[in-house]
Amino acid sequence: MAEDTETEERRPLLTYPFETAPVEGAGDAVEVAPGVLWLRMPLGGSLKFINVWAIRDGEGWAVVDTGIQTKETAQGWRQAFAGAMGGLPVTRILVTHLHPDHCGMAGWLARKFEARLWMSRLEYITCRMLAADTGREAPKDGELFYRACGWDDDGIENYRARFGGFGKGIYPLPDSYHRMSQGDIIRIGDNDWQVIVGCGHSPEHVCLYCEALNLFISGDQVLPKISSNVSVFPTEPEADTLDDWLTSLARVKTQAPEGVLVLPSHNDPFYGLHVRIDHLIRGHERSLIRLLRKLSEPRRAIDVFGVLFARPIGPDLLGMATGESMAHLNCLLHRGLITRRRDEAGVDWYQAV
Repeated sequence: MAEDTETEERRPLLTYPFETAPVEGAGDAVEVAPGVLWLRMPLGGSLKFINVWAIRDGEGWAVVDTGIQTKETAQGWRQAFAGAMGGLPVTRILVTHLHPDHCGMAGWLARKFEARLWMSRLEYITCRMLAADTGREAPKDGELFYRACGWDDDGIENYRARFGGFGKGIYPLPDSYHRMSQGDIIRIGDNDWQVIVGCGHSPEHVCLYCEALNLFISGDQVLPKISSNVSVFPTEPEADTLDDWLTSLARVKTQAPEGVLVLPSHNDPFYGLHVRIDHLIRGHERSLIRLLRKLSEPRRAIDVFGVLFARPIGPDLLGMATGESMAHLNCLLHRGLITRRRDEAGVDWYQAV
C-alpha cells in the first residue's frame, strides 16, 4: 500500500466521527454502532496496526479479520476477550481476504473456540496455495518474471531468499470453511449484512454492508488515506489487476450508499465513501496518463517507479513497486495503448503506440 500522493488541498474532504481510537493490542474497544466494536491489533512496519471488528452474535461475537500471526497479536486477542468482549466466545471468524494481517490468526481463533471460518472461495484456496509454498525453492517462473521486469542479480537473489515466507505470517487455516459470495445476506445477531465483493487488491475480497446499522466494512478495498496495493505476480503475469480493482470500486458505489460509515482496515472510520472512491479512480487514471507519457521511449518495469511513487524505491520495496508498476503497464497493454517487446536477455520493454 502506498501513501496518497495528492496534496492535502486536492484530497477529498472526508469526515472522521471518532475523536479517540482503541489502543492496539490493549484489549479496549470503541463501539461504532450498537453491538459493533472497533479493536486494533499490532502490526510491524509503517502500518503499525490493523483494525478488526467484533459484532455481537447471540451469546458471543462474530469477528471480522484477525491480525497477523505473532505473540503480540495473540496477547492482544487475550486482552480483548478479558476486556471489551466481556469473556464471551467467538462464534465465527469472517475474513475479508487472504493477506496475513487479515487472516493470520483465523486458524488460531477457529481452533480456540471451535468456530467456523468464513471466507470467499478464491481467498481461501489462494491462501492455502501460498501457505503451501513455505519451505519451497523459488520457482523458475518467478525468476523469469522479475528478470523480464529488469531486476538484476541482487534482486533475484533477494527474491530467492524471501520466497515462501507467506506461511510464516499465518496460523494454519482450518481444513474446511463456509463460503461467502457476492450478494449473500449473512445474519449476524439482530442484523443482516450483505456481501459485496471487490478484486484487484486480492482475488475475491469480501466487504460487508449493513443497511440497518449504516455500516460498511471495507477491508482493504477502500482506505481513507492510503491507496490499496494493486499488483501483478509471477503466478498470473498477464493479469489486469488494476482494471479489476477500478471496475470493482465503481461497482461498490452502486451497492453501498454515500452516507454509510466506512470501517476500513487501516486508518480511522470515515464518512465519504463515494467521494473517496471517485478520488481513488481519478488518481490511478492520472497515473496511467503520466505513465503513457513516460513511455514515449522504451522503458522497463523498473524504469517507471518515479512516475508512480513519491518516495525512493529501495530493496525492501522493490517487489511491491514492481508489482504495482506491472499492474499499470498491463492495464495500458490491455487498453491497446502500449506495446511490449522482449529482448535477447529476456527483458521486457514497453513503449506507447
